[in-house]
Amino acid sequence: MEPILGGEPLAGEREGQAEAAPPARDGWGFEEGDEIAPRRLAVRLLGGGERYETYLAWDEHLLALVVVKVVRPSLVEDEHSLRGLAAESELAQRLRHPVVVRGFDAVLDEPRPHLVLEHLEGPRLSRVIRKQGSLDPEQLLPLGLQLCSALHYLAEEGVVHLDTKPSNVILGAPARLIDLSIARTLDDLRTVTHRIGTDAYMAPEQCDPERLGPMTSAADVWGMGATLFHAAAGRRPFPKGSRDGSREERFPQLREEPEPLPTTVEPEVGDLILACLAFEPDERPAAAEAAEQLERLVDGLPRRPVLSRFHIRPRR
Repeated sequence: MEPILGGEPLAGEREGQAEAAPPARDGWGFEEGDEIAPRRLAVRLLGGGERYETYLAWDEHLLALVVVKVVRPSLVEDEHSLRGLAAESELAQRLRHPVVVRGFDAVLDEPRPHLVLEHLEGPRLSRVIRKQGSLDPEQLLPLGLQLCSALHYLAEEGVVHLDTKPSNVILGAPARLIDLSIARTLDDLRTVTHRIGTDAYMAPEQCDPERLGPMTSAADVWGMGATLFHAAAGRRPFPKGSRDGSREERFPQLREEPEPLPTTVEPEVGDLILACLAFEPDERPAAAEAAEQLERLVDGLPRRPVLSRFHIRPRR
């Protein structure tokens, strides 16, 4: 589902429309080789949303492929769009973690305001689930551990991602968490009373912040739990809601327990996923606590696909 506020999924990766589709927007129409900005050449359009277009581009300064997120032509003087781009830029360039997408540059005061983001090779988790169904433990457990490391780091930095979901996870070595477009600091979230996120992966307090807020890093743990449930089961933890009904009808996570996981999921893994999906934020494990459990599970795999603290043995 498309994020309610701010997020811009790429074309071909949308998980269902959360809101009425926005009217068609103007675009830059860059062709291969066109200059988006000095020394930044378009390769191809990746997609876009209501306010921005996203291009794969070649950066002649970095001498590398990058992703350029550029404000649509009609909105280059729109204060809301520029503030959103500036906020995303600040986070993308401040945050430095192996599992979080990096930002390289931001140009906000030229004719084509844009961000320059890291280009990541690899499929989105959402695409892999659609093609192969559920992940096996050798894929699922390292993925969970890597997401825990990213969310723990964000929590330490006082940032809440607010949109952890399969289409925002690029599978690789390691996996990467992308799209900081609706991320907020804890200070900012103290006064937020509107819904924010993607319907199927929103914690209860994101669905009804006036009654259940404020949103904290526990919301990201819930989103991770929903993502790992989807990856383990090949389906989402809750049935699809109805946009035409009440808030509880739109967001089943406000009134229902998660559906059972398949019996093929190991009980210890299932228990951890369901703990992340606890209705009350205080009942969810912190990302670091979930990581400790996942490290032990990863350490028990026949082949250890990721480095963890259990692989670092003291010298004798």
